[in-house]
Formats: sequence, structure tokens, C-alpha cells
Amino acid sequence: MELSERAHAASDAIEPVTSFFLSLRALDGQPDVVDLTFGDPHEMPLPALVDALRANVEPRSEDWFAYKTSLAPARETIAAGLRDELGLPFEPDDITMTQGAFGAISLAFRLVADVGDEVVFPEPGWFYAPMLRTADLVPVRAPLAADTFDLDVDAVVRAITPRTRIVVVNSPANPTGRIYARDRLVELATALEAASARNGRRIWLLSDEPYRRIRFDGIGFTSPAACYPWTLIDYSYGKVLLAPGQRLGYLALSPLIPRAELGELRAAMLPLQMGLGWGFPDAVMQYAVPALETVSIDVAELERRRDLMVRALGAAGYALTVPEGTFYLWSAAPGGDAVTFVTALAERGVFVLPGTVFDRPSHFRISLTATTAMLERALPALRDLGPG
Repeated sequence: MELSERAHAASDAIEPVTSFFLSLRALDGQPDVVDLTFGDPHEMPLPALVDALRANVEPRSEDWFAYKTSLAPARETIAAGLRDELGLPFEPDDITMTQGAFGAISLAFRLVADVGDEVVFPEPGWFYAPMLRTADLVPVRAPLAADTFDLDVDAVVRAITPRTRIVVVNSPANPTGRIYARDRLVELATALEAASARNGRRIWLLSDEPYRRIRFDGIGFTSPAACYPWTLIDYSYGKVLLAPGQRLGYLALSPLIPRAELGELRAAMLPLQMGLGWGFPDAVMQYAVPALETVSIDVAELERRRDLMVRALGAAGYALTVPEGTFYLWSAAPGGDAVTFVTALAERGVFVLPGTVFDRPSHFRISLTATTAMLERALPALRDLGPG
């Protein structure tokens, strides 16, 4: 049986991830393994999350578990939260509930882009390329600033062609933890306006914001939606609740989009999402949104873990990017070869994610969602294999 070109392209795009995990499968049975790869929980779930799910799993009507689209109480809660958080006049009709941020990103790509359109996204960056390939879109990488991993507007401009339809911005950024300043986002907005006029076709901005509420050192956050009206926002509750297996997120339309276009986009959401395979969150997750909107993991504790690792690895000679947000730590690999370094660490029972997953084979990522005890157990191996 022959696979579709789409399936082959997606498989090729995600190959660094699959090959990494296959290569470590033989080591996975070791005792006392320290898993610092993904942002998975290593402690019991938040009590408030469990309470919210328990409170809503008991049916209150015959249709409690019937087909659900985007439920009004969830959309109303989110719109109000966005008004307070981002200072923009969001309305419930601007919100579409999705199965996590991946569901929102997939919806956004298909909402405004057609087959063969190009989508510019940051490098290093997460799973954009395979998602674009499955949507028959063309991934185009725009490198972040070489030393600081800040948003490089000039690199974005160089990546834009007449086929460009979407530019993706991820802040706070995975894997680097960088948060982009407002003046840089204004610079990007000016560049996108000019490129749209030059192309005779609107370039949209997708603001990938699942880590928006996980920030350190009192650093503020500006959404690109405040700087560029033609913006879509994707969000996931899985990060701030540290429950990625409970798929809950949304796609938000900027309320600054001109009213005629905004109305057209709002009307397109439901039929498109149904056509994509009923990509709405489960009923219980949507019922729980009003209770979950203000629930969060302990960001202060994450900051303490960040400081622990930054101090220890900095003293060991690692070239780190100190994260301003997210729950990751990004560093250059000793010797410049992440695969060799990660394999050596794995042989010592410490798993981290190689930068090959992010198209950056010279770096690696540590997840700070591990417990402090796990991080401390990992430090001897990290010191021994460090730049020294």
C-alpha cells in the first residue's frame, strides 16, 4: 500500500523526533532514569484541576455528553480573561474551542491558507513543519537571532515571498524561553504591512501563545495581536495546568480585525472545524473552563528550578539561554554535537531532548517540569559531560 505524498512529507519532517525516541528505547528500562525530555508532569495533578473535572463529570442533563461544539460559558470566560490579560476587546464569538494548541494551529492554517501557500516559522521551533505538510502547505524557516534567539525581523522579511500567507510567532518561545519585546513586535507588524502591500495579498500572523502565563522575573507579555490586527492566537491549557493529556485549547481571532473580515472568519470556524473531524474538546473539559481559567502550576517554584539549573550549568561551563518564560532550559551542547552528548547522557540515565528536534543539532533542551530532586540527580552527569 502506497502512502500519500502528504504522509511521506509529514513523516520526513518529524523524523528527528521519531528517530530520537527509537534510539533511546533500549535504555528506557534503566532504574532511576531522570526524564527531562518533554513537559510532562512528574508529580500528582493540581488538586484544583481534579476538583474541576470531578465536579463536571457527573451528568446534569440527558444531553450532558452529547455532541458539543464551542460551548458558550467557556467562550465567555475566555473572552473576559483575554480582555483583562491582553487589554483587547475580545468577544465570545472571537473564540473557538479546540483540542489543545495543536488543534488551534491546525485550524488556523486551514482557515486562511490554501494548498501550496508558504508559512514562515521560527528556527529553532517546534512541530510546525509536519503540521504544515499534512495541510499541503509549504514550511519556510526564519532563523532567530544567532546569539540571543530574539525575534529577527530581517530574517522573517528575507523569508517572505509572493506565496507567503502566514508568519508564526511563538512567545514565550519553545525551546529558548525568550519573550519578545513590544518594540520588536511593532517592527514585525510594520514589515508585514509592507510585505502584504507589496504582494497584493494579506499576510496573516499566527501568535503561538501556550506558554503566555508562564513567565519569570516579573517580565511582562505583549501579544502580537496588540500590534498587528491581522492576528490569530492559539492557546493551550495543557501547559499552565501541566496536564497535556487533557486536550483543551482555543483559537482566538484578534478583535482588531476589520469587522467585515472578522464576521467572515467567525462564520467559517464552525463548518471548517466540523469538516476537519469535529476537533472540539471533550464536553467535560469545556464544562470545566470557568473553574480552570485561573488555575496554574506554581510558577515561582519553576523559577527556582530554573535558577538552580542556570547556576549549576553555568558554573560547569555550559552556554545557556536563560529562559524568561516556558518551562524549558536551552543550551549549546558540549562539542557542538547534540546527538553524541544526549546519547552519552542517556547512558548515565539522564534523558534530555536533542536540538535536532528543533533543526538545531548543536543544542539541547531540558524540561524543568521534573521535580527538584530529579534535577539534582541529573546534575552530576551533566557536570561530568559538560564543557569542563
